[in-house]
Amino acid sequence: MPRINLLPWREQQRKERKLNFFVSLGVATCAAALATFALYLLFGSLIDAQESRNQRLRSEIKVLDKQIEQINDLELQKQRFISRMEVIDKLQRSRPEVVHLFDELVKQLPDGVYLTSFKQTDRRLKIEGIAQSSTRVSTCMRASSSSPWLKDPELEIVESKKDDPAGSSNFVLYANQIATPGDDDPAASAAPTRPARATSVGGAK
Repeated sequence: MPRINLLPWREQQRKERKLNFFVSLGVATCAAALATFALYLLFGSLIDAQESRNQRLRSEIKVLDKQIEQINDLELQKQRFISRMEVIDKLQRSRPEVVHLFDELVKQLPDGVYLTSFKQTDRRLKIEGIAQSSTRVSTCMRASSSSPWLKDPELEIVESKKDDPAGSSNFVLYANQIATPGDDDPAASAAPTRPARATSVGGAK
């Protein structure tokens, strides 16, 4: 006799499919969660590694900044040292120049002319003196022009002394010093020239 299954098999089949669906969904959710967690750990590790590299770079940059600062300080000290050496060298070279300059002034000074004041500012010379006549002053200027240690003589003023019956005159003369005979000194050529004043010959007013 044939057997007939009267159980609700469709309902049972539906429950089994639903159960399988939820099981698959749970497995997929767990797999997604595990993948997400793995990615989180991976990215966290990458971020930590990058932060560590950045921190190391910042530390190296600080060290380099200190080294650069030390190098700049050394460069500044070097420039100061070079400047001092240049000043010392200039003073050493100027020592014989002063001797030659005074010797040259004595050689070029004509008879009847006497110096009362001598002042030097860098390469600019101011010479004051007394001459027996204005002609002696002109002779003194020509001698300064032909001197190998002086150039660009400029007479500022010459005045006859009223109280001197011999007719002597006071004069003020400017000139530029040449560092080395035969070689014009740029500092001397760049020295500012004084504006010419009216030259008075005769009694001072």
